[in-house]
Amino acid sequence: MAGRRGFNVCVVGATGLVGKEIISILEERKFPVKSLRLFASERSAGEKIEFMGEDITVEPLEGASFKGIEIGLFSPGASVSKVYAPKATSEGCVVIDNTSQFRMEPDVPLVVPEVNPHRIADYRKRGIIANPNCSTIQMVVALKPIHDRFRIRRVVVSTYQSVSGAGKSAMDELSEQVRMLFNMRGFECRVFPHRIAFNCIPHIDIFLENRYTKEEMKMVLETRKIMEDDSIRVTATCVRVPVFVGHSESINIETERPVTCEEVRKVLEDAPGVEVVDDPENAEYPMPVDCSERDEVFVGRIRKDESVENGINMWVVADNLRKGAALNAVQIAELLIKEYL
Repeated sequence: MAGRRGFNVCVVGATGLVGKEIISILEERKFPVKSLRLFASERSAGEKIEFMGEDITVEPLEGASFKGIEIGLFSPGASVSKVYAPKATSEGCVVIDNTSQFRMEPDVPLVVPEVNPHRIADYRKRGIIANPNCSTIQMVVALKPIHDRFRIRRVVVSTYQSVSGAGKSAMDELSEQVRMLFNMRGFECRVFPHRIAFNCIPHIDIFLENRYTKEEMKMVLETRKIMEDDSIRVTATCVRVPVFVGHSESINIETERPVTCEEVRKVLEDAPGVEVVDDPENAEYPMPVDCSERDEVFVGRIRKDESVENGINMWVVADNLRKGAALNAVQIAELLIKEYL
């Protein structure tokens, strides 16, 4: 970024978990910010968030003007992005949206920089670039190098998703339930339909007519769009687990071409954004507790699926607030200013 001019940037949803992570990553990566404006709901307006040693006051989103802002990093609810992303683009701001609102719209690029960075050029159609779902992002970072080399026919994925994917209130609910259970006291389930402490809930987002959840179908549809290959068959089961940060995924892959574990390991070791941790004899494999606050997608437990001819199993873990959301958005913005703005 050296030598490049600064850009006028805003963060919408600045007081949420992802919004705060975006602000932190902008500072960590020395993103060329000329000015930073922060927007949130009326109840959060007036809060102060530190950026580069300066306290910035959060402004109310309602009635906000985006004139003069060049890049908008959005992470509010989908219904909020539906209203304010088009408003921002109409005033000259390029929006990188972290919600599900625009992901499957054909004229909006859905981008993971390690996988399909060329699609960023399509921002010119609507002025919007969509950030994929957190569970999809980490999966496709691991799938892409394998697909390029061996061509993937089918993916079966089971996810073990942390409560931070449902926001700060979900993290608070897990903490409260653990505390109440140890003190043998009652509690309410406000965020999740069932107790999350010491439990697993196979239910993320709403159920659809096909009996899959919306989260599961996001993984199916988004993977095909990002990989630019509708022939890849994907099926998913998404489970919420009592982990604060970090999504884990058990992924089974069938390829068209014969493949060995050693070949997959080598391909992944050379892939951008991937770190292989795969020494099970010494109990070394990715775990959420080790991947928190890390940028990479971690892959381990690479092994042959002995039930099919060209099958591989692997275990993939990433920090869902970073690579699964905030970091991916900032990486898109970095490529946007490097190549297009």
